[in-house]
Amino acid sequence: MPMTSYRSLFRTPEFTPLFLASSAQVAAQTMSGLALGTLVYRATDSPLLSALSMFGPSLAQVLGATTLLSAADRLPPRATLTGTALAFAAGTAALAAPPPLWGIFALILVLGLVASLGGGVRWGLLNEILREDAHIKDGYILGRSVFNMANGVTQVVGFATGGVLIAFLSPRGTLLTAAALYVTAAAVSRFSLTARPPRATGRPSVRETRRTNAALLAARPRRHLFLALWIPNGLIVGCESLYVSYAPDHAGLLFACAALGMLAGDVTVARFVPPRLRPRLGVPLLLLLAAPYVFFVLRPGPFPAAGLATLASAGFAASLLQQERLMAVTPPELSGHALGLHSSGMLTMQGVGAALAGATAQLTSPGTAMTVIALASIAVTVSLAPGLRPAPRAASAPRTA
Repeated sequence: MPMTSYRSLFRTPEFTPLFLASSAQVAAQTMSGLALGTLVYRATDSPLLSALSMFGPSLAQVLGATTLLSAADRLPPRATLTGTALAFAAGTAALAAPPPLWGIFALILVLGLVASLGGGVRWGLLNEILREDAHIKDGYILGRSVFNMANGVTQVVGFATGGVLIAFLSPRGTLLTAAALYVTAAAVSRFSLTARPPRATGRPSVRETRRTNAALLAARPRRHLFLALWIPNGLIVGCESLYVSYAPDHAGLLFACAALGMLAGDVTVARFVPPRLRPRLGVPLLLLLAAPYVFFVLRPGPFPAAGLATLASAGFAASLLQQERLMAVTPPELSGHALGLHSSGMLTMQGVGAALAGATAQLTSPGTAMTVIALASIAVTVSLAPGLRPAPRAASAPRTA
């Protein structure tokens, strides 16, 4: 059968407004992260604090994943997405004040908790929208690749725009611009999405969140997929968190090139790799994600470093393949929770990666820290590889724990 075209996705009801709202939030997150990292680095001259200010919200995801995530399938999607976007708008505007350093990290913690819920709701809704359209083949992987590609383009533009705004406006002005983008995302969600009921019944609770987490992680195929989605990815984002301290005057270039590489990898995997070959590419792509950063110990200049970052980021396409397999072994009524657990765990590990990379850079140098973290990512991928090999019955693995 021919593959679904990207054009057919945008003819699917509600796909476009969800796509636009998500893109506005990614742009806001990109600009605000660069602005906040720059603001903190100028104030403290600390690679660790700069990295944590950019990726610290990810560390709070683990709290949300263990307390709030059952709400991802038990709250109405439109209202939840609108509310989370408005919460980010308020928090980002507050960061522009700016509060004292402890206040910045307290706000980062709160925003991380909000983000842990928003990710599960958004990706669960995407899976629901595409599953309803019988004409969409390979719907989730193709739809998620569109979001990832748009995220790549948006990050390229966002980091470039953020760099210009920081230079000609200020980090604080850039944060206020990002807050306005979050308000735009809230408006699109509220007025363009349908008021759908929750996907699952019952009250969200901490107990239900932990029970479902345990059920999802109890099945060996899902557990290995979650670990592969979380750890190698998170460690390499730790390398990216050092761009500001590695090349303060060219950080925007490095971030933009990394986003461009991710875009190229997602397009290639989603549109040109046939389904029969996809299961074999997950581990090689994870290795590609880390290998180029090994060379940063040689302290390449800004432009060679940008080339290495571009090449490495093509490996982020591994997450598309792993998400496709995750949905194949997860019951539909738990799709939002499973995708939220993936998103929260991945972002938590990104925060851990940023902390580890920042601490290593504090003791050595940013280039050396990138190499150390990249080698750790390679070691984790090699250790997980046996459990990620495609099996004949992978598609029919137990759908309940």
